[in-house]
Amino acid sequence: MKDVKIVAIGGGTGLSILLRGLKLFSEDITAIVNVVDDGGGSGVLREDLAMLPPGDIRNCILGLASKEPVLQELFAYRFDEGRYKNQSFGNLMIAAMLGISDNFEDAISKISHIFAVQGEVLPATNEDVHLVAELEDGTIVRGESKIPYQVLKKHCPIKKVFLKPLEVNALPRSIKAIGEADIIFVGPGSLYTSLIPNLLVKGISEAISASTAQKIYLSNLMTQPGETDNFSISDHVKAIYDHSEIRFDYIVANNQEVSKEVKDRYQKEDSIMLMLNKKDRKYFQEQNMKVVESDFIEVKQGYVRHDVTKIVDLLNNYIGKN
Repeated sequence: MKDVKIVAIGGGTGLSILLRGLKLFSEDITAIVNVVDDGGGSGVLREDLAMLPPGDIRNCILGLASKEPVLQELFAYRFDEGRYKNQSFGNLMIAAMLGISDNFEDAISKISHIFAVQGEVLPATNEDVHLVAELEDGTIVRGESKIPYQVLKKHCPIKKVFLKPLEVNALPRSIKAIGEADIIFVGPGSLYTSLIPNLLVKGISEAISASTAQKIYLSNLMTQPGETDNFSISDHVKAIYDHSEIRFDYIVANNQEVSKEVKDRYQKEDSIMLMLNKKDRKYFQEQNMKVVESDFIEVKQGYVRHDVTKIVDLLNNYIGKN
């Protein structure tokens, strides 16, 4: 099924891990990646060079890269001392490429060519944009990296998020890819700071809604402190629905427990496993969404991640045949 056209939307570690699996299933993948990050190494470059944040883009390029491991290792290398401590070489390479390119999209295209990316990695927009949240008590928080901190500090959940400026345009190539897609993935990733920001870019939500592709929400495995405390899987989907025109055909969720040791470590960070409950099942049935649940977990060095080989098995054995 190498000719199946897949669009994957999100950001952060979750999307890059998913892409590593999807490239085993299809040769035609478009990753649409959020550009609201303002923390860490990306935030420094964004402030110093007035460029879009490269971090999530860098991870997705690595997820789809086909070049030899040493080149990928170099791209992922992070300095551990000096003025560049915690800065990624890949971020610096993207910044340098931007200097000899027409725009951010063009720079990413050139980097993708160097790494023989299997498909395309596209920023959600070429425009400078910031994420803003309104909390339930009316507090306004500007900046992606500040939102979870303020939620935890005030013990007040997010009511909604929006972009500043309010209207930024999607890349025409993204809209075209969505229109031609056979399968569209949203998730996994941070709900309010990775997934929803993409859907707020003008044209993306509308294009997904109009698409005849199978639309899949791939549920996170754990709740995220400062964003989705006490959320169920259906709460995640409802938040996406509240911010966009998207309606999903499939909900893909894990149903496998992890060891008590791993679970306890996450609970110390106020993060709990996400599994379907009765409320979820009733809601998804009312919304005519098909639920697919299985063991999708892989634990690496104590961290819970999606097992990408099992996601590929899902595509091969279920979704394409239903």
